[in-house]
Amino acid sequence: MRAIILKDKLQALEEVEFEKPKPTADEVLVKLYAAAFNHRDLWIQKGQYAGLKFPIILGSDGCGNIEAVGSNIPNHLIGKDVIINPSIAWGNNEKAQSKTYKILGLPDNGTFAEYVTVPATNIHEKPAHLSYEEAAALPLGGLTAFRALFSRAKCQAEDKVLVTGAGGGVALFAIQFALAAGAQVYVTSGSQEKISKAIELGVKGGENYKNEDWYKNLKIAATGFDVIVDSAAGEGFEKLVDLANPGATIVFYGGTTGNINNLNPQKIFWKQLNILGSTMGSNSDFNSMLQFVSKHKIKPVIDKVFSLERAQQGLERMAQKEQFGKIVLKIA
Repeated sequence: MRAIILKDKLQALEEVEFEKPKPTADEVLVKLYAAAFNHRDLWIQKGQYAGLKFPIILGSDGCGNIEAVGSNIPNHLIGKDVIINPSIAWGNNEKAQSKTYKILGLPDNGTFAEYVTVPATNIHEKPAHLSYEEAAALPLGGLTAFRALFSRAKCQAEDKVLVTGAGGGVALFAIQFALAAGAQVYVTSGSQEKISKAIELGVKGGENYKNEDWYKNLKIAATGFDVIVDSAAGEGFEKLVDLANPGATIVFYGGTTGNINNLNPQKIFWKQLNILGSTMGSNSDFNSMLQFVSKHKIKPVIDKVFSLERAQQGLERMAQKEQFGKIVLKIA
């Protein structure tokens, strides 16, 4: 089969001929039609991720058709169009993942190939209103955003929601999900163009975080926020505390700008704030996310579609922070 291999950190992705995998007793073999990039793939290429292993087929997101099943899996699944949940072995505790938890695409080979094997418990029927490319764009980002926004932050209709870093996949899903839930949504971005595109999606306003007074302007525009979804952390996190309403929740799923070193504890306890961490999600989160997406007919925002052999160009586009939405690989 054709596959995209990362042979070592700091190297370009390469297309190679790779042995077609065979499903174990509890797995299925999926013929992939489309896959999608996440920042996780870029961090692995840069060597900035735990548990590095080379060579590796990257890719956590994928959509395709079940071609074969393991001996413990019913044959009637063969031929079904499916979307893959990349959150593997979460465990039975909804509060946090198990010690054996892993994400598809490292340490196991992922979706940047013509075929992938995954546990049968991690495949789900493709939402009927989505194309293969749209469905492939959904799993990791959609799951992360859904858990952060609903399972953790308990977002409700009429909440005022701030999503930082509009343009990235998870942030855009958080925007779309919050809007579908009836919330009033505002954003930040380092690009005025991306803020304008977010407004076209339905957000009420946004501020460029490169402007010194961004948080003051947001305070004037929205008066404060009930839910804040963040991926940056770092020095700007203290401004999110200032923007939070009494009793608000700040949930963060990333730390792209570094550690949080400057919080005022008095502000946090006096305002009765909830500051929560979140990552990926459980099987229950994934099921609920798919139901929500199907109910509201949500379609992922796709930035650009590349052919499999142009995977390195897709990764370079992500590295340049040019994208607004998901970068997708068309495989079959």
